[in-house]
Amino acid sequence: MGIHTSGCKLIKLGVIVNPMSGRDVRRVTAKASTSGHHEKQQLVTRLVLAALEHGVDKVFLGNEPFRINERAIENLEEKEKIQQLSYPLKHTAEDTLTLTNMMWAEGCRVFIVLGGDGTNRIVAKAQPDAIILPLSTGTNNVFPLRVEASVAGAAAGLIANRKINYKNHCRRCKQIKVTINGEARDLALIDMVLLKGDHIGSVLPFSENNLSQLFLTRAEPASVGMSPIGGFILPCHEEDDFGVMVDCSKPTRYRVRVPLSPGLYGDVNLSKVERLELGQSYQQTYRSIDPGILAFDGDRSISLEEGDNVEITIRRDGPWIIYPEKILHIAAQSGLLTR
Repeated sequence: MGIHTSGCKLIKLGVIVNPMSGRDVRRVTAKASTSGHHEKQQLVTRLVLAALEHGVDKVFLGNEPFRINERAIENLEEKEKIQQLSYPLKHTAEDTLTLTNMMWAEGCRVFIVLGGDGTNRIVAKAQPDAIILPLSTGTNNVFPLRVEASVAGAAAGLIANRKINYKNHCRRCKQIKVTINGEARDLALIDMVLLKGDHIGSVLPFSENNLSQLFLTRAEPASVGMSPIGGFILPCHEEDDFGVMVDCSKPTRYRVRVPLSPGLYGDVNLSKVERLELGQSYQQTYRSIDPGILAFDGDRSISLEEGDNVEITIRRDGPWIIYPEKILHIAAQSGLLTR
């Protein structure tokens, strides 16, 4: 079963909260629900208590502008087992990057991440060997899980204290790796999208008219965003050892009507939907006098120019993912949940 006892070192867990996930401008144009600060605060409280109940000695939190973490622990008797890390806030994605690296330096190898696909992508870029339990608080989430915080905290605790061997019972996630003109540039956990007629920095939902090409680690019909565009034709899930490429150029072979964001539907014309094996490189030269935009898990971050050589590869080399239901089932079978 991979069960073993923990050593004498302190058992540590990092909890990373994106205070802005579930609260962005996409809710103006879509019908997505809002994840408020009080809700996140309650989640953090339950996560911390559950982790401490299941063998964690020290939980690390970060400072953030809305005092979510501070309020989550202010009345807990276990406060001496919780440390809040402080750093200069920039109110950008760099805060998540900084906090992840600080927790790693403190000895955390297991993280609970409250955020969406984009937040988890930042953690993956910072520490690809991390063990993470992603909890959904964003908008078009495919990567994070929807699990009660008490269950999530318990599962993360059991992995952190090494009563359950993560290499036997967790799985590394797939990632899309992008190289431009021979230089490694960025990665995505769920989708990388080539956009036309768009611009860097926009946070609005993608328009179906701007979609040029999609690369997906998970093409899931029962999801929202880019994933179902491929998933309606060629389903691909987390456990599948392949990805999906979707071409939106002409001539049109398929037309799918999908929720591009919660409650926001669009018709997408597709000329090609193909399976990409893990490790298989897809290469092309960008041909257009107009700049193309590459978006990674929803974040528009790279502009392509005429003649740029782009190489895309999907690999299973991302962080290890904790699946709470599986971990609690193994713990029960192994007698780890009895006193």
